[in-house]
Amino acid sequence: MSEPENVPVVLLHGWAGSFRETWQSTGIDALLQDGGRSVIPVDLLGHGDSEKPHDPEAYAHLDTWLLDKLADKAPVVDAVGFSLGAMTVLGALLTEPARFGRVVLAGIGNGMLEERGPDDGKKIIAALEGTGDPADSSSQIFANYANAPGKDKEALTAIMKRPRSAPPEPSAMAAVTNEVLVVIGDKDFTFPADKLAAAFPNGRLVVLKNTDHFATPESFAFIDAVLEFLDAV
Repeated sequence: MSEPENVPVVLLHGWAGSFRETWQSTGIDALLQDGGRSVIPVDLLGHGDSEKPHDPEAYAHLDTWLLDKLADKAPVVDAVGFSLGAMTVLGALLTEPARFGRVVLAGIGNGMLEERGPDDGKKIIAALEGTGDPADSSSQIFANYANAPGKDKEALTAIMKRPRSAPPEPSAMAAVTNEVLVVIGDKDFTFPADKLAAAFPNGRLVVLKNTDHFATPESFAFIDAVLEFLDAV
């Protein structure tokens, strides 16, 4: 692996976020650059300045989309992904581990190793389409994010409806020798993440105390863990 200072860092935000909102607003990009690391800004498909298709099929292979996006950036990158960004990075890492150095997966847990149930995501999709239960605060949070100024609600709904691939095979996870840091809040709805971290031969787990899913990127403990892991402090 190249020396850390020679490997750029790609930062991948979560659903309904953007590079600016998730990484610039918290100052993580600036802190990485102050630590001698170059940063590759990426807005996921359907977000920020990227294209925003309304067909769920367009989001079926975000991992391949990311690899194509990075093809002309650098031969190897370190990566930090949060939530949807972490799912995307995980898929890309399993597909082409040689394209990555160190990887941070934040805001995803053991559910990544399990089959999705037939009703998974239905309440959130109903809330996004205006047919959900207004009293279901968990689902309405997602609707509120999608209705915020500058968001493309149809694109965000299409992402929620995208076809999902099967969980990764244990052998595929075990074949990834990259250093992987899994970070999750103990109040995150995707908690716990111990099995996910342990599935990687060089995986580590950091649990953020009293931190929910949406507060993770702005957590000082999260920022410290990322900077230390990427040798940017």
